[in-house]
Amino acid sequence: MSENHNKIKYAVSFKDQFTLRGMIIGSAGAAVLTMSSMYVALKMGALPWPIIFVALVSMFCLKLFGNANINEINVTHTAMSAGAMTAGGLAFTIPGIYMLNPEANLSMSVLFATVFGGVLLGLIFTALIYKYFIVMKELPYPMGQAAAETLIVGDEGGKKACILFSSLGLAAVFTFLRDGMTLINLRNIIPQSFMNSGLVSKGILAGIWLSPMLVAVGYIIGPVFIGVWFLGAIIGDFGIVLSGTSFGFWDAETASSIKSSLGIGLMVGTGVGIIIKGIIPKAKEIFGPMFSKDAISQGILNMRWAPIVLVIIAFILTFVCDMGIIASIVTILGVWLTTAMSSQIVGQTGINPMEVFGIIILIAAKAVTSMGQTEAFLVAAVVAIACGLAGDVMNDFKAGHILHSNPIAQWLGECIGGLVGVFVSVGVFYVLLTAYGPTAFGNPELFNAPQAGMVAAMVGGIPHLTSFIIGLILGCVLYCVNFPVMTLGLGVYLPFYLSATAFLGGALKFIIEKAAPTWNKKGTGLIIASGILGGEAVIGVIIALIQAIQGMSAI
Repeated sequence: MSENHNKIKYAVSFKDQFTLRGMIIGSAGAAVLTMSSMYVALKMGALPWPIIFVALVSMFCLKLFGNANINEINVTHTAMSAGAMTAGGLAFTIPGIYMLNPEANLSMSVLFATVFGGVLLGLIFTALIYKYFIVMKELPYPMGQAAAETLIVGDEGGKKACILFSSLGLAAVFTFLRDGMTLINLRNIIPQSFMNSGLVSKGILAGIWLSPMLVAVGYIIGPVFIGVWFLGAIIGDFGIVLSGTSFGFWDAETASSIKSSLGIGLMVGTGVGIIIKGIIPKAKEIFGPMFSKDAISQGILNMRWAPIVLVIIAFILTFVCDMGIIASIVTILGVWLTTAMSSQIVGQTGINPMEVFGIIILIAAKAVTSMGQTEAFLVAAVVAIACGLAGDVMNDFKAGHILHSNPIAQWLGECIGGLVGVFVSVGVFYVLLTAYGPTAFGNPELFNAPQAGMVAAMVGGIPHLTSFIIGLILGCVLYCVNFPVMTLGLGVYLPFYLSATAFLGGALKFIIEKAAPTWNKKGTGLIIASGILGGEAVIGVIIALIQAIQGMSAI
């Protein structure tokens, strides 16, 4: 953070942070972002983190009204960003129903209950694990750090603000030249990536993605986490895929199955390790507020109501969504596991593979029940929505922790934004379904929805069970001995070019720490990284908004 951060104390009352005007602005912004996120997630399979964009929009809007404080801005942008993740969880899972069966009949009431249940579960579990991940573990949360830095420097003004917004502007121009020229019917000037065609032909997406944001993420999270992340990429792509196929151990299809299953297994094993090492020993402290009359949940709020809501959610999933009681219980327990996993991986890498978490729990539910195909997708949707919201909440909480915002005000803002996201995302999905028909999903010319396609492919089960089990055991053991195995699993699972780009940022920070320690100590590098991250994120959201408007107007 900026050098004056430790001297800043934002002693602002709750009513000056959680304001009516802030929630009106936050709700309006959440509705707009939810619409754009739904369209772009279906169209492009991408969902840019909205936190920097909404931080700047909230600052601009509230400053117009006057007498705005930095904590009110933070609470407002917390509400504004929630809907995007709700839409992402829906878009990354539910379209798979129609990919497998275009004749499927999913009622709006069932989908609404599913999305509503996912949001409620995400809110409950993130409130309970807030202190563990934000206060006790002190994970980097690069997106949250960047948002806080943006607000601090923007509020202070001066030289640091010039540095921040100059780097933001340069990254914004770069991103527009890479992605946005097609909006004005011109060819993009900068390519999205440089790929090694020889390795691509062998099943390895080796190259560099020209993403300022991902380089900045690598810089913010630092060389240790990013080094382990890159090690995972080397193991997955060059160890399993390239070496395995070159020596004839397995064919390309099997190599891909081993790679993805091992990566998922490592991430699941990390989740189990988090539960065993971090959550269970502190279960009384974390979950006690659900049963204690006087306890306050980790600085959030009294949670005695949570068990009642969990029972209500179980009833809704069992009878409204027709999952059955066993699958409903597995889903709720799965959300407990995967929101912890999401909080860990977002904190370490800034990436939230919410659909992967949905796949994990749908497979578990199918293993112990005879649920139908549609119900399996609903399980995945509940989990993905809860995990998407958890990642967003934890980034916002990280920013709030740095800015000394009231976490209760933030959490209530997240509730409002999440509920706006429920109504808007379900409505937009059915508008698109009615306008284009079920065969539009999976159609590259309409809504490719690649994440939902992956969920559909995994409904049949883990592609390579042995690798998954090995990864699960290894992930649990390594986490328990304090090895950052979640980032290792992410590196194994993700395409190599993403990991390589993030690695550049981590390597750059390592060099700067050694070559220019004074410059680094002043926080100039972090300010520049925050601006670069924000520039691509802001333009990504603006492009998403424009594409959504263009797409919806064509209906």
